[in-house]
Amino acid sequence: MGKKTKGKPGPRSGHVVWRGELTSSLALRLRAVGLAGPPLLWLTLLLAVPCLMLGALALATRGQYGEVVFSFTLENLKRLAGFGLYGWSPNFLYIILRSFWVATATTVLCVLLAYPLTFHVATRPGRTRVFWLILIIVPFWTNVVVRAYAWLLILGPQAPPARLAAALGLIRDGAALYPGPLAVYLGMVSTFLPFMALPLYASVERLNWEILEAAKDLYASRVQIFMQAILPQTRPGLSVGVIVTFVPSMAMFVVTDLLGGAKTMLIGNLIQQQFAQARDWPFGAALSLALMAMTLLCLALLRRRRRQRPGGHAEGVLSRLG
Repeated sequence: MGKKTKGKPGPRSGHVVWRGELTSSLALRLRAVGLAGPPLLWLTLLLAVPCLMLGALALATRGQYGEVVFSFTLENLKRLAGFGLYGWSPNFLYIILRSFWVATATTVLCVLLAYPLTFHVATRPGRTRVFWLILIIVPFWTNVVVRAYAWLLILGPQAPPARLAAALGLIRDGAALYPGPLAVYLGMVSTFLPFMALPLYASVERLNWEILEAAKDLYASRVQIFMQAILPQTRPGLSVGVIVTFVPSMAMFVVTDLLGGAKTMLIGNLIQQQFAQARDWPFGAALSLALMAMTLLCLALLRRRRRQRPGGHAEGVLSRLG
């Protein structure tokens, strides 16, 4: 007892066995730094440092000629809360709520369209499935500005949709279907539908169809089949799709500017104006921080709802249906 065999490392020798390899703790630490160091450096330079610079810029002031004066102040945050020269105004609060509403409506519409689309693609034969996936991915190959201008042509006064709407008495003769909410939501949904469809398709493709057959054998309604058999299995892809759709749609300004006629101010449009026309970079940085805070809050709430639930497995699904 207590004697060490010659040639074998003792408990205090600093040597460990890692996956069948005799090495040292220092070598493992150096290997971990070598593997994790470049990604951490990349994230620090391209994510953490810009966020810190944005925070410092939000605490600066705008000079007389639009230059940035780095003097500590909370005026930009007060303006963001609605306090200005003439007292409190809810205008910025309305802009934030309107942006939240547009992003939520866009996400909901994308979910409603993505489910039947992904089920249609997932049930096709192999070669046909590839063709449908390419059609979903094709919009990624075109710039969002080009797609917005394409909707201007489609919704123009001489295009069939506008003529049909005029014949039905929905709009006056010779008018276009833009600017307006219809054009904005068409542009937003067409832009972000692939972001929703691709993650959802990854879950639908791995769907356990035996659970759906068992639900039908238990005389479950279509709503029960979707809520208890389909939704729990597709929740991972749905969660990813909601995140990658809701977050960029909150900051979208190109589609709303072109198809909305710049009549509806959203937080993305306001940020773009502060950095471009108004040359008020500190206030634009404060608005950007507010947008980031709202996005992180929504992600935190979604992550909280994504905690492990008992309905994700076949046993839990069938027990509730039975």
